[in-house]
Amino acid sequence: MTTADGPGHVVPAATEVENERQSTPGAPYAGGEPTVRLRPVAEADLEMFRRFCTEPGLIGLDWSGFRDPGAPARRFAADGWLGADDGRLIVQVEPDQAAAGLVSYVSGCYSGRASYWEIGIVLLPAWRGRGIGWRAQALLCDYLFQHSPAQRIQAGTHPENVAEQRSLEKAGFQLEGVVRACEFRAGRWRDGYLYSRLRDDPSPWDGPGE
Repeated sequence: MTTADGPGHVVPAATEVENERQSTPGAPYAGGEPTVRLRPVAEADLEMFRRFCTEPGLIGLDWSGFRDPGAPARRFAADGWLGADDGRLIVQVEPDQAAAGLVSYVSGCYSGRASYWEIGIVLLPAWRGRGIGWRAQALLCDYLFQHSPAQRIQAGTHPENVAEQRSLEKAGFQLEGVVRACEFRAGRWRDGYLYSRLRDDPSPWDGPGE
């Protein structure tokens, strides 16, 4: 697995969203009026980013040690977290316009020509288990497929993170297999699960998500 030149062409679209102060089309979430949307990072969101860098219990299994709490603000000042090869978008729940967490995307390339995106998500504890995660990841796939020519989007998760496995499946991903010893966490090397979704795969919006 190699990472090189990414799909590109996502920055103008993301910048357009930012300049127009818009977000992605919303997806209603389980059992109520609130809607899940994705939007660019705003300055007010940086406190949440700092917390993810310094509070071990906030990220759960993805905690990999304390990180520079000033780094998110520096990146925000540089490009608003809308880079050519990687970026972050805020998961917003409406009508409260609450920032429930964030999604990430980073570009990669197989064999120098097959570009793909790898995505991730982290939600604040209060917003977990409410059907928000799969909708946010499905919306991110829609966004990336719309604004880049990538054929493939992939995501990794932990074997013990059953909730995220179900979330990825609801978002239209398929399990590809086990990636052995791909992550050093909590003092030892651990396996991971690799999921993928292709541009031509069935849309999760066409069937029941619950």
